[in-house]
Amino acid sequence: MRIRVTRSGGLAGLSRQAELDTSGRPDAAEWERLARAALAGSRAGPAPGVPDGFRYTVTVDDRTVEFADPHLSEAQNELVDRVLREGA
Repeated sequence: MRIRVTRSGGLAGLSRQAELDTSGRPDAAEWERLARAALAGSRAGPAPGVPDGFRYTVTVDDRTVEFADPHLSEAQNELVDRVLREGA
């Protein structure tokens, strides 16, 4: 499973992107569970946000969804944080 996260917006308006491939990782099942939970109930297209909040575009394999602060679920927040921290 390939997971890509792009974070944009915020006060500075900077963009950051990271990608992670779960293939061959010993923790692949955990990543895949987290990705499925983050996408559950999500919709494609723009997400409502707040001024100066972050916006996130998350692509898991061929499915892309958008999230925006402060409306992230716990799973979405964890996925975004972990991919931005551990991805390349």
